[in-house]
Amino acid sequence: MDIGINNKDRHEIAEGVSKLLADTYTLYLKTHYFHWNVTGPMFNTLHLMFETQYTELALAVDAIAERIRSLGVHAPGTYAQFSKLTSIEETVDVPKAQDMISELVAGHEAVCRTARSVFPAAEKAADEATADLLTQRLQVHEKTAWMLRSLLEK
Repeated sequence: MDIGINNKDRHEIAEGVSKLLADTYTLYLKTHYFHWNVTGPMFNTLHLMFETQYTELALAVDAIAERIRSLGVHAPGTYAQFSKLTSIEETVDVPKAQDMISELVAGHEAVCRTARSVFPAAEKAADEATADLLTQRLQVHEKTAWMLRSLLEK
């Protein structure tokens, strides 16, 4: 494979993007779980908001996985693989609506940190395609975290 990025760099970048994929998929599952189980006075608002968010995340995981494949590496795709790679903790109970919002803020912020951690390898290898993907993901996650955070203000 000769796309202008050496083998070592491609694998290093793909490893970082695999962590981004795991975080994104874990956040997708959490958001979908909260969509199904949210209750309380903000039910309709949160139910619809979470649906919009998990739909966006579902599309994102495909783009992220395809970037990994474009780098010539197999994308992770099992729960076991994702659980080893993700930085987002699984939610076992059904939290109250406000706690759901707080957990999702933390999840989006975690994805931002993971995306940022991949930039040095992508920049070192002049991998503009990965850097572009990371920038797009950062814009979505920073904006979503801000919107969710605003719901927590009293």
